[in-house]
Amino acid sequence: MRNISITDITIRQSGKAAGYSLSFREKIELAKLLDRLGVSVIELHPVENEKIDSLLIKSVASAVKESAVSVPVALSEQGVAVVWNALREARRPRLQVAAPVSAVQMEYLAGKKPDAMLQAIDETIRACRARCSDVEFAALDATRADAAFIRQAITAAIEAGATCVRVCDAAGAMLPGEFGAFLEGLYADIPALKTVALGVACSNELSMADACALAAIGAGAAQVSAAAYCVQSVSLENIVKILSARGASFDCACGVKTTQLRRITGQIAWMCQTGRSKTSPFDSGVQPESGVYLTAHDSPEAVLKAVAALGYDLSEEDGVKVCEAFGRIAEKKQTVGAKELDAIVASAALQVPPTYRLENYVINTGNTISASAHMKLAKNGQILEGISLGDGPIDAAFIAIEQIVGRHYELDDFQIQAVTEGREAMGESVVKLRSAGKLYSGRGISTDIVGASIRAYLSALNKIVYEETVN
Repeated sequence: MRNISITDITIRQSGKAAGYSLSFREKIELAKLLDRLGVSVIELHPVENEKIDSLLIKSVASAVKESAVSVPVALSEQGVAVVWNALREARRPRLQVAAPVSAVQMEYLAGKKPDAMLQAIDETIRACRARCSDVEFAALDATRADAAFIRQAITAAIEAGATCVRVCDAAGAMLPGEFGAFLEGLYADIPALKTVALGVACSNELSMADACALAAIGAGAAQVSAAAYCVQSVSLENIVKILSARGASFDCACGVKTTQLRRITGQIAWMCQTGRSKTSPFDSGVQPESGVYLTAHDSPEAVLKAVAALGYDLSEEDGVKVCEAFGRIAEKKQTVGAKELDAIVASAALQVPPTYRLENYVINTGNTISASAHMKLAKNGQILEGISLGDGPIDAAFIAIEQIVGRHYELDDFQIQAVTEGREAMGESVVKLRSAGKLYSGRGISTDIVGASIRAYLSALNKIVYEETVN
């Protein structure tokens, strides 16, 4: 019985065109869910901002334990090197060479003539194979390509070392029988195609993507690109259910865990559908449970590994400070969890001169009015003011700060906890902001939890501003 490999493209397709967006943290959590579900390959989007996207690739590669992680490369040696430097630590890395093969897309999207495209495919795949044993060639808009050229392109890709060939039906205008016949024609004309895995990506333009994928499997395809949150593509949930119920008809099966399918796809759909306010700094994505538990017996290496697992990228100097602070805390507690470790990083790492200082603030809130915040910050001796409304007092305060700063940062995490007891209890807040893909945390303590939250936000903000100024 053949095994059908499922490639999930939910992360890759996210963006304005798909109608939903995912934060940095949500992409990592989504990859973990897909890995737990048992999909064969998790596909990320191409590198656009090298610093941010490389950090995302490294984070996903570290989080994913079983699935392969696939990243498209640009058609150049440099493009391959950038992706591989970020992906090389993945347990199962895959480099994808995606190239348009229809005349229109070659000329207007890639700016290449057929001969130049064949050369680019050959050179890029060879550069990928020199680094990685798993290389996929994706023939974009294949069903509208010249019949002779698509066969040349696939042959060139296989000869250069591609281990998988994906045929993409971008137009989505073919009926299932036509698509199956198209693939059978490729198999008949390209003998070498039987030596590699054939994959398909189908558009849902005619609401037949799932049917076309099944026709492709019937024609010999071994890999299907699908999405847990389906937007004009094959539905992961549908294709897995069909293969589970009727896979014997195709003499095939897939390794996706059907017992967890509905629950995990439901979580992913909620994550993708959750609307975000255009003004609020709070994201509404999934808050994962962290399995970080350390004791005084753990080595500095183990502590720094746990810190990295939380998403921090510390310098050597800050790593030493965090380990020393951890040692002092661990002597008094049996275990140190993720929240305590966040607080340690916030208080010990990257302590910088404050660019923004809190002068005063006024918060108005109640059950019959919208929360409002009037914030005054000092910067270089100048008093800056911001006034805003929010969904709550802390939301309003953070928006007012963003108004003053003139920047929006992704709020990666926000924690509140009491550190003392009684009426005069001290509250502690930890705020984690993400800028250019990097995580910065700030800590604030006050008898007023709103004040603690504001101080924590400013602490993280000052670290970002300082690094941007220095660099």
